[in-house]
Amino acid sequence: MSQFDFDLFVIGAGSGGVRAARMAAGMGVRVAIAEDRYMGGTCVNVGCVPKKLYVYASHYAESFHEAAGFGLIDASYQFDWPTLRDNKKQEISRLNGIYANLLKNSGCTLIDGRATLEGPNAVRVGEQVFTAERILIATGGWPFVPDIPGKEHILTSNEVFDLETFPSRVLVVGGGYIAVEFAGIFAGLGAQTDLVYRGDLFLRGFDQEVRAFTSQEVAKKGVNLRFNTDIASITKCADGRLDVVFNDGAQEMVDAVMYATGRVPNTQGLGLDALGVNLSRKGAIQVDDLFQTNLPSIYAVGDVIDRVQLTPVALAEGMALVKRLYGGAETNVDYNLIPTAVFCQPNIGTVGLSEEEACKVYPNLDVYRSEFRAMKHTLSGSQERTLMKLLVDRDTDRVVGAHMVGAEAGEIIQGIAIAMKAGATKAMFDATIGIHPTAAEEFVTMREPSRRYNM
Repeated sequence: MSQFDFDLFVIGAGSGGVRAARMAAGMGVRVAIAEDRYMGGTCVNVGCVPKKLYVYASHYAESFHEAAGFGLIDASYQFDWPTLRDNKKQEISRLNGIYANLLKNSGCTLIDGRATLEGPNAVRVGEQVFTAERILIATGGWPFVPDIPGKEHILTSNEVFDLETFPSRVLVVGGGYIAVEFAGIFAGLGAQTDLVYRGDLFLRGFDQEVRAFTSQEVAKKGVNLRFNTDIASITKCADGRLDVVFNDGAQEMVDAVMYATGRVPNTQGLGLDALGVNLSRKGAIQVDDLFQTNLPSIYAVGDVIDRVQLTPVALAEGMALVKRLYGGAETNVDYNLIPTAVFCQPNIGTVGLSEEEACKVYPNLDVYRSEFRAMKHTLSGSQERTLMKLLVDRDTDRVVGAHMVGAEAGEIIQGIAIAMKAGATKAMFDATIGIHPTAAEEFVTMREPSRRYNM
């Protein structure tokens, strides 16, 4: 018999933790998993899932308006926030139950409570201490809010899904995925919405042309973009509204201020410092390529290691770890060509290098670009435009980047990511018959480069 209570103790029942726990238990490993807040983690409860549901909701008003061009002229409607909010709650509760049952049915021991490290092989939950041969930390990330006067009045993605009342006037602060997506959600649901960002242009790290094109399209949807701007202070008034003072001295009254200014690894209070587990300056757990910390019995995966903060990446890391520890497989996570989407309006889908990155790597680069108004909008009346780009290394003909801004961009880029992972060349794209009439066929009909870079 083992000297430990469990072979593997997982702290955090989010995407990476749940996947690792289930896989290990299915291999006969004695697994416990502790969670004190969200069964299913950020993604299921206050991230990907509820956000996408709200993105769907935010499209309907625009769709009703566009329907008139197709002869559907009775598009009267009234948005009821409590219905959306409470239906979302019901769906999340259903998913929480599914996650719990998946873990139980796989043989995991579920422990409800906050877990902290007592030693390299010991975990405390409440008054109990459990021992384990290995400990996996998968506690995810947490919203970061800067320390400004009135910070206590700020909403984050943790609270925004369950507001008591829907705000008529809202400020969204930040320039990343979450900020841009929530600006679109609020505006689409009828709120007067400003997106405030301290930089010149949002979505830093994305292809520059994609960023600029998206800003034009987002502005068309009614989001007031305020770049090179920041908030100095927030004061709550007697009527519940917020008096916001900006760094340039301007002042406005709003109903809500949401900060989406990044996420930090959720490592506070776990007992890592006391054990001497190495952390980065941002508090991320430092691990090697096997997801092992400097303490051989302690591992970490997902947002808490701050490599790529995406749910599918946490899943891949959890699977790779378990396969290596208990399946005898030399499995590594390939962080190249990870596709991603931003569910702003219109969507962004991207995989591979940006044009700026590709120019540094491939001295002979061809850029294929297409911009158009989708067929749907010839009748809808919408002025929304779509952008597509392919970046091709001319020396090998390999497609090294693909980018799209437009309806269902994420759905389209997923298939292109598979092709690029398989090493697709531009000649292969050209030889592929398009599906007509679709926007996606544009990716296989771009024949002449728009720009060429030479060594």
